[in-house]
Amino acid sequence: MLTKALLVRLEALPGREAELADFLAGARSIVMEEPSTVAWFAIRFGPSTFGVYDVFPDDGARDAHLAGGVGRALGTNTGVLFSEPKIEKIDVLADKVPG
Repeated sequence: MLTKALLVRLEALPGREAELADFLAGARSIVMEEPSTVAWFAIRFGPSTFGVYDVFPDDGARDAHLAGGVGRALGTNTGVLFSEPKIEKIDVLADKVPG
């Protein structure tokens, strides 16, 4: 069962919305190399608000993801494409995923 998740909210800087959407779409290739990131979704909440939702089997996998390529890319793009990201660590109570 999946027990941990992340919800990351990103507010695009003015005029950078399309670039942020492209950045998130491109991040998929990085996540595909992370076997412990069970599911990953780049999402759009509104015109300038974006996010990522991803799920993991445990804390170790979640922490490895945050320290990995996407986490580093978030750091280098803070203040460039988006303001400070809001990262929420979430506990999963139940799931339904293909298996």
